[in-house]
Amino acid sequence: MATTATPYGARPVGTLSASGSFTGKTMQIKVASAYATNIFHGDFVKLVTAGTVELDAGTATVTTVGIFLGCKYTDPSTNQMTFNQYWPASTAASDAVAYVLTDPQALFQMQGDGTLAQSALGANFGLVQTAGSTSIGKSKNAADVSTVATTNTLPLKLVEFVDSTTSSVGDTFTDAVYKVNVGHQFDNTTGI
Repeated sequence: MATTATPYGARPVGTLSASGSFTGKTMQIKVASAYATNIFHGDFVKLVTAGTVELDAGTATVTTVGIFLGCKYTDPSTNQMTFNQYWPASTAASDAVAYVLTDPQALFQMQGDGTLAQSALGANFGLVQTAGSTSIGKSKNAADVSTVATTNTLPLKLVEFVDSTTSSVGDTFTDAVYKVNVGHQFDNTTGI
């Protein structure tokens, strides 16, 4: 039973794409040297006009290219290639790249910030954006259960509940599977 708020961001669990796998759906996209915001594993990121990724901090709307899965860069203090779960804000590294799951049909598990009933299946949701953990590099974002609606501009769509020993429908903090409802940049016909 999910009775404690332990949000973990967007955790990829599958895809609705025909292949059914993540093969070819993860890209390396540059992060601007000294980009001044932490990005955590499970955060949504967006492409910006410089051709790099940045944190997408939207709540009611999201313009995302995908889910941040980690990064690599030459650490300026050790001069060693470093692989990290999160992007440490203001790291000066001209070779920094993010690993991003860019599949517009990706399915991801998230915890809700409250209780969800069975009637929420198929509904749309906003996000609760919370700073992640620098000690473990994980996002702390959650689905905003107070926004459950049919509103077509909300960024998440609930497609399945997690039914396990740790979560079920109606738990205090319900875990569920979502997909991007609207705002994926690869589905945007106007470009970046």
